[in-house]
Amino acid sequence: MERMERVNEQIKRDIGSIIQQELADPRLMFVSITQVMTSKDLRSARVFFSVLGEKGQVEHAQQSLEKAKHIIRRELGARLKMRFVPELNFYYDESIEYGARLDA
Repeated sequence: MERMERVNEQIKRDIGSIIQQELADPRLMFVSITQVMTSKDLRSARVFFSVLGEKGQVEHAQQSLEKAKHIIRRELGARLKMRFVPELNFYYDESIEYGARLDA
């Protein structure tokens, strides 16, 4: 399982870097990648993200990530040394919001 964790962490770092450096979408300025879970065959990845801001910004970020999915995947393929680049699926990570409510 250690290899999968390393792959997930590398994909997480690379996607975060691509979003911040390569994409010029202001709606993604406050997006951070919180977790990546790849399938065992590395063909698909669930990418969890959080957004600093209001609930409306989450929807805009989700739409922007979906539109930029092919660009992110292409850039990811150039950075990773893997046979297959996983298909990316983006999901809003509600755990941070939940934690903030617990603190309040």
